[in-house]
Amino acid sequence: MPCSTSSGASTPGRSSSGSDCDEVCTPFTERSILFDDDDIQLAIQQSGEDQYILVVGGCGFIGSHTVWELAKSGYNVIVIDNLSNAFSSVFDRIEAMITHHYATVKSGSRRPTLKLFEADFRDTQRLKTILKAYEEPLGPRHGFESQRPSRISGVIHFAAFKAVGESIQQPLKYYANNVGGLIDFCSLLGDFGIKNFVFSSSATVYGTVADMGAPLREEYCSQQTTVFVDEDGQKKVVESGCAGLTNPYGRTKWMCEAILSDLAYADPSWTITALRYFNPIGCDESGLLGEDPRAAATNLMPVVLRVISGQLPFLSIYGEDYDTPDGTAVRDYIHVTDLALGHLAALKSRPDRGFRVYNLGSGQGHSVLDVVAAMERVSQRKIPTKLVGRREGDVGMCVARCGRAQEELGWRTQKSLETCCQDIWRFLERVAQEAVTMA
Repeated sequence: MPCSTSSGASTPGRSSSGSDCDEVCTPFTERSILFDDDDIQLAIQQSGEDQYILVVGGCGFIGSHTVWELAKSGYNVIVIDNLSNAFSSVFDRIEAMITHHYATVKSGSRRPTLKLFEADFRDTQRLKTILKAYEEPLGPRHGFESQRPSRISGVIHFAAFKAVGESIQQPLKYYANNVGGLIDFCSLLGDFGIKNFVFSSSATVYGTVADMGAPLREEYCSQQTTVFVDEDGQKKVVESGCAGLTNPYGRTKWMCEAILSDLAYADPSWTITALRYFNPIGCDESGLLGEDPRAAATNLMPVVLRVISGQLPFLSIYGEDYDTPDGTAVRDYIHVTDLALGHLAALKSRPDRGFRVYNLGSGQGHSVLDVVAAMERVSQRKIPTKLVGRREGDVGMCVARCGRAQEELGWRTQKSLETCCQDIWRFLERVAQEAVTMA
């Protein structure tokens, strides 16, 4: 059957520059009677060329860096993004970077395939068409159609709205997308037997517990009653729930974790990993990927860059009276490349099935003024600041304890705050050079 080039679904196994088609165009093959369903599934999972990782929201800041690290590691990647806060040019850049990487650093190695679908992860019918295209074609057995396992072996979810201030102003938007969208999306994945799921959660789920002044353990916010031994050797029991959530965004993340925990409990065939991000900054060391949203980001580093580039007259520092060394808010800043590699570790190194939460942070806190000073050293420029009142929904301190990720996933951060700033500055210089060239 000839393929149409007007559809939104691709034929797996083709490069991203190939034509699209509505259905898999490979004819069905006879299924060997020597293999049962588990054997077939195992064979698909062990075939590198048949493996795909689906990344929703893969053109955004964290998503794009994760797609880059996945492809560098040899994974075929399918990106679904509605481009509401990202640009397709980011995907084009990753394609070029991967082509260069496999022509130089990994010359002779198989170049993985990448494919971008412009689609909303809440568009169930569109996603169903895409997922069908990545089913393994199998022939009938005993007069009945055999189950068709998916070539998608894992999914990473980056499709949530994430601005704390906006969530306070538009809570229904956040509940509809973050919570409602997740429910429908996981239901669809389950229908296709895709049950290895990595969810981008957030340190906001700790609420006001973050203000207690000590690094945060995963057990401090638990979806099930949890017994653990603390740093003093004392046995502690934490009931399921959360404490002092300060904004709708944080509540959506906690709700999503609860839903995923319940799903894994009800169906033990799921492997669900929730990664609680702390504060991602930095960019790829090449300077070719960075944070480039359509809407002006409100987190610290993008605002700092707008001040350095002259787009803003000064940096507003929200709060100078927190119980911290210099009075400004303290956060755990993690390089986005380290964060991206945490997702690869979650895909490869989970020790068991079920639901499991991991903090992804550096374990070290830096104040707003620390970050400003580091960026000033790297850029050799003064960053004007203005102290203003506290921002609604913020907490004074939020720092991770990351022992669980180190012990179970073999993951830890490698890059310092200074390195984050150096990589950001390299990205900003590249953007400036491109603007001059285009002018």
